[in-house]
Order: sequence, then C-alpha cells, then structure tokens
Amino acid sequence: MKRHWNVPIWAGFALVIAAVASYVPVFAVFPVTRDVPWVNYLLFLAGGWLLAAGLRRAFRDPEHYRGKIAGSILGGLSIVLCGVFVVGILYFGKQIPSSLNALRTGQSAPSFTLRDTAGKPVASSELLKSHRALLLVFYRGYW
Repeated sequence: MKRHWNVPIWAGFALVIAAVASYVPVFAVFPVTRDVPWVNYLLFLAGGWLLAAGLRRAFRDPEHYRGKIAGSILGGLSIVLCGVFVVGILYFGKQIPSSLNALRTGQSAPSFTLRDTAGKPVASSELLKSHRALLLVFYRGYW
C-alpha cells in the first residue's frame, strides 16, 4: 500500500514560517499588532495545532501516512522559531536604552526656533512671552 503525504505537517510549518516572516514587513507597521503581536501568536498556535495533528496522524497510522521523521524535525524547529520570536519580542524589544539627555516630565524645554506653515521662523521664547504654556507634540514618523 502506498503512503500518502502528510499535508498538515507541511502546512503547519508553513504557518510558523509565515508567523516569523510577517511580523516586520506586515504587522509591525500597525500599532495594534506592533506592541502585542497577537496575530503572529495566533499563526504560531494554528501552525502548532496543524503540526501536532500531522504528527499524531503519522505516528498512529504509519502505514498510510508519511512524516514521522520530517514531522518531528519540523515540529522541533517550529518550537525553536516560536521561542526565538517570543524572546525577541518580549525581552530584546524592551532592552532599548533610555536617553540620558531626554527631558523628564515637568522639566522645561530649551529655547528653540522652528518654521511655521508659511515658512516664517517662530521662536519658543517669543510664544512663551504672550502665552502661559507651550504644548509640544512629537510624532513617531511613519510617513
């Protein structure tokens, strides 16, 4: 009797690869999936479920389905990839050093001059002469 390919093993590994490869170019662009990559976690979960189903099928019915060796290797590799991804997001993503020269809450900003929408220079010291406070808004710069 001819043995069939065990498709869930390969589909599960493909989902794990997609979970790792899609974070930076696709999901890191949007704030809802950048801070907590829940879509990638769901892809890892679906890939692991398919790998487990394929491995169970291969070990329960080895006469009909292939994949005992390849499935075990791909399953182990998937666990390693998932672990590296989670450690990279949860640990190394938080290891960005803070700037020692950055302003703290309540600290006065130094004087500066910027151009307004008409191109005319506007100094912060001049604005503070006629107003009580000055609000600075910083954009992250996704343009």
